Amino acid sequence: MTRYLLKRLGGAVLVLLALSVVVYALFYLAPGDPARLACGDRCSTQQVAQVREQLGLNDSVFAQYAHFLQGVFAGRDYSTGTAVLHCDAPCLGFSYQSDQQVTELILQRLPATASLALGAMVLWLVIGVGTGLLSALRRGGLTERALTTLTLAGTSTPVFILGLLLLMIVCAYLQWLPFPTYVPLTDDPEQWAWNMLLPWITLGLFESAKYARLTRSSTLETLAEDHIRTFRAYGVGERAVVGRHALRGAVPPVIALSALDLGSMMGGAVLTESLFGIPGLGKTLIDGVRVVDLPVVVGVVLVIGAAVVLANVVADLLYAVADRRVVLT
Repeated sequence: MTRYLLKRLGGAVLVLLALSVVVYALFYLAPGDPARLACGDRCSTQQVAQVREQLGLNDSVFAQYAHFLQGVFAGRDYSTGTAVLHCDAPCLGFSYQSDQQVTELILQRLPATASLALGAMVLWLVIGVGTGLLSALRRGGLTERALTTLTLAGTSTPVFILGLLLLMIVCAYLQWLPFPTYVPLTDDPEQWAWNMLLPWITLGLFESAKYARLTRSSTLETLAEDHIRTFRAYGVGERAVVGRHALRGAVPPVIALSALDLGSMMGGAVLTESLFGIPGLGKTLIDGVRVVDLPVVVGVVLVIGAAVVLANVVADLLYAVADRRVVLT
């Protein structure tokens, strides 16, 4: 298991380095002058040249990328013309719009996205796995057809439509809850939970549909295997067959997909964050793209990529725990 873990971590480091090269090339070598973006349209040619010197844009491409990596791993100094600002590692630069360190900005927005993704994941696993398992065990019956219809409807409904419907029904028509306003967990845990309830339900219901279909197909495939029929032939109870053997065989695909979705959700829940006014990484990324704030865009993309890579490593480990044969391959 240790060798397997080291192998996966080494692969994750290589993937992150490759991602940094692609992101850096995409946003810093693309057409456009980063110095002009940082200074603004009203800056003179002399002011733009001064900003270019401060940002180190006069260096070669390789030197700029080396400085970028130095900032990530060891910190970096930035000259303002009259003083030197030190950016501690991991340094992703300073925002063009607010002059705030990108790392600090991401750390401020990360808790909102993490709470949204984790809460939604709990819901989509409980609803999706439970619905899929029940649908597989009631195959051919009215329950199976009804659950299949619901999962198809959930898969085909856009997340923003589902969120708008919940806002209209729960907040406007029934008035069970006020319109959500994000409250940090550290400020008021109770208000944080109540205001995150609708975003959790929106993402949870949307994602649970594909988990229900995946669990159903995996469970049916496992129930059709020879060893399941052998257990039943020896008189093993149906509850033991399903709980100890069939469900365990259906769990690994769910583990792999849930870890990947959790990592992707760190920056992919843009519509949900915008709809419910959650100041998370997705909304930060969209705002950075809108005003062409390159350090913010690069920093958020790298953090999202790191979350996806880390989620895949965790998924591989959980997959290996669920199926020991994975470690031997």
